[in-house]
Amino acid sequence: MPKLTIDGREVEVEAGTTIMQAADLLGIEIPRFCYHERLAIAGNCRMCLVEVEKSPKPVASCAMPVGEGMVVKTDTPTVLKARKGVMEFLLINHPLDCPICDQGGECDLQDEAMAYGGDRGRYKEEKRAVKEKSYGPLVKPIMTRCIHCTRCVRFITDVAGVPELGGTFRGEHLEIGTYVEKALSSELSGNIIDLCPVGALTNKPYAFTARSWELKKTESIDVFDAVGANIRVDTRGNQVMRVIPRVNDDVNEEWLGDKSRFAVDGLLRQRLDRPYVRKDGKLVAVSWAEALAAVAGKLKSLEGGRIAALAGDMADAEAMVAAKDLFTKLGSANLDCRQDGARIGTGPRASYLFNTGIAGIEEADALLLIGTNPRKEAPVLNARIRKRYTKGKFPIASVGPRTNLTYKYQHLGAEAAVLAAIADGSHPFAATLKAAQKPMLVIGQGALARLDGDILLGLARKIAETCGLVKDGWNGFNVLHTAAARVGGLDLGFLPGSGGRDVEAILSGAEKGEIGLVYLLGADEIDTQRLGQAFVVYQGSHGDAGAHRADVILPGAAYTEKDATFVNTEGRVQQTRLAVFPPGEAKEDWKILRALAEQAGVDLGYNDLEGVRARLVAVNPVFAAEGPAAAAWGAFGAEGQPSSDPLESPIDNYYMTDPISRASQTMAECTATFVGCAHKRTGTNG
Repeated sequence: MPKLTIDGREVEVEAGTTIMQAADLLGIEIPRFCYHERLAIAGNCRMCLVEVEKSPKPVASCAMPVGEGMVVKTDTPTVLKARKGVMEFLLINHPLDCPICDQGGECDLQDEAMAYGGDRGRYKEEKRAVKEKSYGPLVKPIMTRCIHCTRCVRFITDVAGVPELGGTFRGEHLEIGTYVEKALSSELSGNIIDLCPVGALTNKPYAFTARSWELKKTESIDVFDAVGANIRVDTRGNQVMRVIPRVNDDVNEEWLGDKSRFAVDGLLRQRLDRPYVRKDGKLVAVSWAEALAAVAGKLKSLEGGRIAALAGDMADAEAMVAAKDLFTKLGSANLDCRQDGARIGTGPRASYLFNTGIAGIEEADALLLIGTNPRKEAPVLNARIRKRYTKGKFPIASVGPRTNLTYKYQHLGAEAAVLAAIADGSHPFAATLKAAQKPMLVIGQGALARLDGDILLGLARKIAETCGLVKDGWNGFNVLHTAAARVGGLDLGFLPGSGGRDVEAILSGAEKGEIGLVYLLGADEIDTQRLGQAFVVYQGSHGDAGAHRADVILPGAAYTEKDATFVNTEGRVQQTRLAVFPPGEAKEDWKILRALAEQAGVDLGYNDLEGVRARLVAVNPVFAAEGPAAAAWGAFGAEGQPSSDPLESPIDNYYMTDPISRASQTMAECTATFVGCAHKRTGTNG
């Protein structure tokens, strides 16, 4: 390991480390614009110049590897003069847009200009300007401000895997843009807003709505998919203005999917802000006391076997444990958190987790995808797969839909029979998995939510066992969930009890009149027309499908409006934080269920958030664990002949998968721009 001296301080670093990285280890700040630790080195802004002993001129520290005995100086007059010269060149054509620029207060160029900028400009010629461009409904480009750092180009090409940005022309005529004017089609496009060190790329829906210093910042968790990306919710007053990612190397690094970032305007629309009861065929606003009394009266009038509860994809663990306790004490075993009917959750915990871990993808050396399109189901996780792919020696195969995953893979077909061939070793890809040191498979809800999902789950387990995916120190069997609430619900056992009905049996029973009351805890992805004459209670935040069918509506809080627990697809327990208060008379979900239980004469045994969370731990100790808890392997799945139907992804439209995104005007524009165009090209229906 080479040793070098930076500003008189000696440091030992790994070979291949750059001068800038070594300086960062010592806490010595070197200004930079083009350099980013998660992107390829470009070395084109020259702001990071330093002096190196015996070098005839200043060196770009971001691109210079360290050497044994190297002596570096970062604060000499020569360095200061060089950086001031670079800053002067950068500002020659940069417009004086700071008063109207959305990057104001968060701009790297502003910060560095304070340290290295001059008090007057010497450039008297006309400034260059760039024609206005359009990147679609999410990113607002003002490329006259661009300093050509190429961070956006490197991210879109290398990380997102959709090479739609690049430079055209040369010299002072260089422009960053799409080669043919079009919208950026990556589900991760919003990350170039965070990466841009100036105001050239900004958040289009957020434009001109707030200044960064006006915003209250709350650290929270994303619930639009099952990855559980760490986010920061920025609010002004009682309104969510924007959502940006937080750094968590084990989960999302510092990236965030576009739906998670831009669908927040849906939090303002179609909100349920007061209780309703259906009277004479119409929903009428009532008091909480009247609404709860109506539900409690109906619960007490029915036997336990005639009531049922379904938990939605964004239900938090506190609400689910309260609902389970309430219905169990009322004598009902008709519970299900699997709206899509996924055949999963009855086996050991390892049978429904992403056991490798999201960060563990980088250690794998072979991958089999089964019935999943991770680019739409979990864009951030898909970026991690691509990251591993770009390092090489990572064969990937897919059994399922043929689509652009942003990396090359071998499409083995869409028939389940391929899985049987891999499991018995007769398929060539079985040899690839067996030869790998750390092979993995990912089975998605497109396989598990079928009628033969338990058979496909069993085939996936056989592949894991026969091809060496499960061994000491490595578990390559992974389930990719699409619902933020799913793993938490399975951990809590929000499943049919002894003699209980699953989601299909509940809907069938409601059609036949055997189920008299169905409680929808944010459950909107079911066929509400199959609820028949059942008395339907909908508890949720938005006026979506469930609320339209409801006989009683109990307004709940969205994920930004409560302190709530979620478990991501790898089994990591995380919590959202209250950033704004629920609108109107809406309440936190577990509080509604606690009040309903009291009306129904049921004692849940807890009255505050601490009590609910203690109950979570009592039901399953994993809720007290920090990080993903190790899950024991065991038998699961079923034997049998799978259907010949092709495997498909459960998500057709990435931008609208839940009540919040369906209420979002921005997501509606994305659907029209991307999904509508795709359907026109392929001739399919939306």
